Amino acid sequence: MASRLTAIISTLFFVVYPSYSRAQTTDRDADIQRRIAALEAQLAELKALVEQKPQVAAQHEVTEDEKIYLDYLHDLKFGAALDTYYAYNFNQPIGRVNLLRAYDVTSNNFSLNQANLIVESAPDVAAGRRFGGRLDFQFGQATETLQGSLVNEPRPYVYRNIFQAYGTYIVPVGSGLIVDFGKWASALGTESNYTKDQMNYSRSYWFNFLPFYHMGARVNYKFNDVVALNYWVTNGTQQTEAFNNFKDQFVGAVLTPTKAVSWNVQYYLGQEHPDVQPIVNPIAPNLPTQPGLSVAPVVPYYTGKLNIFDTYATWVASADTTFVLEGDYVSNQNPSPMPTSRVYGGAVYARQQLTKRTAIAGRAEYLSDHGGLFTGVSQAIKETTVTYDYRPVTDGFLIRAEWRRDFSDTPFFLTDTVGTLKTDQQTATLGVVWWWGTKRAAW
Repeated sequence: MASRLTAIISTLFFVVYPSYSRAQTTDRDADIQRRIAALEAQLAELKALVEQKPQVAAQHEVTEDEKIYLDYLHDLKFGAALDTYYAYNFNQPIGRVNLLRAYDVTSNNFSLNQANLIVESAPDVAAGRRFGGRLDFQFGQATETLQGSLVNEPRPYVYRNIFQAYGTYIVPVGSGLIVDFGKWASALGTESNYTKDQMNYSRSYWFNFLPFYHMGARVNYKFNDVVALNYWVTNGTQQTEAFNNFKDQFVGAVLTPTKAVSWNVQYYLGQEHPDVQPIVNPIAPNLPTQPGLSVAPVVPYYTGKLNIFDTYATWVASADTTFVLEGDYVSNQNPSPMPTSRVYGGAVYARQQLTKRTAIAGRAEYLSDHGGLFTGVSQAIKETTVTYDYRPVTDGFLIRAEWRRDFSDTPFFLTDTVGTLKTDQQTATLGVVWWWGTKRAAW
């Protein structure tokens, strides 16, 4: 009875659930086996990949050289700047020329003062890198001021757009002896090239008169937090290539008696008389290949010396107030019977931050030019400048409005009439400066 009941139930089960027939069950079992086999194959493949992972990782492990390159890229800084202005000279000079200006040289013009690009990799001893370098490229009116003169630079066109280009190595001596080789901006005078880092838009007479750059080798050693010394050997003042065999010398000290006061004391010895004459368009086989190189000696050659005594001190009286005082004496020996040319004087600067976005700055200076070494005329010149800053954003954009008056003890400044000179010139200038990049603080 029981067996019969079981048979009936089984029959009913397969009638109600026909998918569980023997044949279908056999097919399903086969399908399950195929799926299990496929899963086992996939597991085996994954296991092989896991076992190979250490070997693959080893193949892609970063080498020491790659780590160094990655560090360079991480520490590489760059900066770009665009410096523009419009100036109006109330003398309305012929040719729209602002005399005695370094950069804002034209009036009644929308002008491109300079466009710059900086690339820098500074040494980092803590990270194990003792060497680095810097390149500064420059385009615009300021470029012609810096490297436009054949009087100082035998071939300015070769290097015209390279304002700075030097490599650095920190010798492991004491606190670290910093050695630079190449071309760098001069430390003579308190002002420098980049407008965003200056108190005023226009530059002083002393910036215009003192050297802009040098080519050679320099060393810096910081004894402690108070005293650092600098020594240079250069081709000359504003000479990427030398025009005589004398190598100019510079020695200077930077004194920082307190965090608020910094004082530079510097002396420069040069010889600014060429010993050859430039050759333009050489064609003979026995002449130098490139224009500007010369084998035509100056006879007789004069070896009179240039002496520059320069000092300036900066006092940060508060977070919003800064004062700077500069003094200079320059003498240049001339062939007899001409007397030695002498230039002396100084400048005073003050800047007050008014609000987060506004500031006002002033400058007054005096320069006595005996022998016309700077202006070409023996005279005493003076100027006063007032500059108002507005920064619509905290960093990267600056608008400057400036009024300046230059005046002399002799008629010197151009007017709108040929042959008529005035003892003064007044200008109103609007400067607009943009900068961006990863290089911060002063450039």
